Amino acid sequence: MPIKKTKVHLISGFLGTGKTTALKSLMEQKDPNEKWVIIVNEFGEIGIDGAVLSDNGIPVAEIAGGCLCCTAGPQLSTTVQKMLRDTQPDRLMIEASGLAHAASVIDELKEKPLNEQLDIAAVFTVVDPRQFVDPNYAQQALYKDQIGVCDVLVASKTDLCTPEILADFREKAAKLFPPKAKVVEVENAKMNIEWLDIPVVEKSRYRLKALPDNTMGYQSQGFTFPAGKDFDGERLTRFFDELPKMTEGLIRAKGVFQVLGTWVWLNWVDGRWGANQVSWRRDSRFELIAKSFDADLIEQKLKEALE
Repeated sequence: MPIKKTKVHLISGFLGTGKTTALKSLMEQKDPNEKWVIIVNEFGEIGIDGAVLSDNGIPVAEIAGGCLCCTAGPQLSTTVQKMLRDTQPDRLMIEASGLAHAASVIDELKEKPLNEQLDIAAVFTVVDPRQFVDPNYAQQALYKDQIGVCDVLVASKTDLCTPEILADFREKAAKLFPPKAKVVEVENAKMNIEWLDIPVVEKSRYRLKALPDNTMGYQSQGFTFPAGKDFDGERLTRFFDELPKMTEGLIRAKGVFQVLGTWVWLNWVDGRWGANQVSWRRDSRFELIAKSFDADLIEQKLKEALE
C-alpha cells in the first residue's frame, strides 16, 4: 500500500507583504481533524510568537539564519524529516524568509528521501501590488523568482492601493508566464482555506485564454510535459530554429523547460529567441501564437526533444 504523502505548501513573498498574517489566517480556519506542522525562518524577524502557535496545537520549527536558500541543505532536510517522523502531519506549511529563493527550497523538497514523503501542493507568493507594478521591484531577480515559482499569487494590502494600481496589477498578473492557477486580492492578508487545495495538475494541451489584441486569424496552443522529464538542450535549440518553418505567420513562441535538472525560459519574438534561467518548477510548457500550424506535429517535435 503506498504511503500517504504530506502536502507541503510554501508561502513566499517579499519583506513586509504579510506572509505571517496570511499563515495565521489559514491556521485560524484549519480543520481540527487535520494535523499541521509549520517551519519558519527566524522568530525574531517574522514576529511569530511560539507560545501563541503552541496554543493552536500546531508544532513549529525554526530554521535560523533568516534565509532558507542559505540553509536549505542539510538543516531544512533534517528539520522536515524530524517533523514528519514525530508528527505524521497532513500538511507542512513553510514560511520562507522575504529574502529566500523559493525555487531552491522546492528543489530541496524534491530530493530523496523527502520526495517520497511529500506532495508539493499549492505554492503561494504574497505581493504588495504597489511593488508588483513598480519596475524597480519587478526587475529584481529575487522578486521575479518569488513570483515565478508560485501557483497562487496573493495581492495583499489592496486597501492601500489606488484603483489605477489595482487595474495595472490585474493586467500584469494576467500576462504572467507560465500563468498562475489563481490570482487573488485580499485585505489584511486574509486567506481562504480552500485555496490550499487549488489543483496544480498540468493539462497536456490547452488553449491560451488571452490572445494579443490583433486576434484576426491567429490561433494559439499550449503544451505541457510532466516535471521530472528533462529536455535535451541541443534538440530544443533545433526545435526553436525550425519553428518558423513549421508554422505560418508565427508571432510569438515561449516556453519553460527542464534542461539538465535546471529550468530555462525560452522566448521567440521578432524572429529571434533568447534564454534565461527561471524559478518555475511545476512542469515544462510551451505556447505559440501563429496564423496556422499543425498542433500534432509541434507536439511530436517537442517530444522528440526530450532526453
